[in-house]
Amino acid sequence: MVHSVLTMYKYHIWANEVILNRLKELPQDVFHKEVNSGFSSAAKTMCHIYLTDLAWLEIISGTSMSDAMAYTNQLTEQMETKNIEEMKVVFTELSKRYKKYLNDQTNYEKVIEVDNPYAGLLETTIFETILHLVTHGSYHRGNIATMLRQIGHTSVMQDFGLFLYSNLMGGAHNQSLTMEDVNNQR
Repeated sequence: MVHSVLTMYKYHIWANEVILNRLKELPQDVFHKEVNSGFSSAAKTMCHIYLTDLAWLEIISGTSMSDAMAYTNQLTEQMETKNIEEMKVVFTELSKRYKKYLNDQTNYEKVIEVDNPYAGLLETTIFETILHLVTHGSYHRGNIATMLRQIGHTSVMQDFGLFLYSNLMGGAHNQSLTMEDVNNQR
């Protein structure tokens, strides 16, 4: 189980890096370009992923969900104005905090009570929380892929299988493989 938690979190970090690197390859205005989507830009979507990850680290570290949400809500406006390089820095800093937290844990099945102000009390575990982060991040990185296609750009592959191959190949596997590259190989 320990291996699974750490592997899934490493995938989450990797996938965030992959999509941010792809966004950096595109014209500078793409990151903040408004589109018709759940979040109106790639920047706001990455901000949401970051702030959700930050809130959950606070929660599993003992902060109430209400306090964690209040804290991250205060950061939203500031975060949404960051450029890609600044966003990469805050994601890297947060991943270091998560790695330390996860490495310090002895029981990933430890029950955590979360009092969600909208949904009520939930008993969950560190493992389930990490799975939530991973699936939440995957969903929203998929939103970014759709945004990119809507404005005429290709996205980049960021699925778990490619992550596994990338690690198998010592990271040498092309992390910027676009969907156009895949379609051209068929």
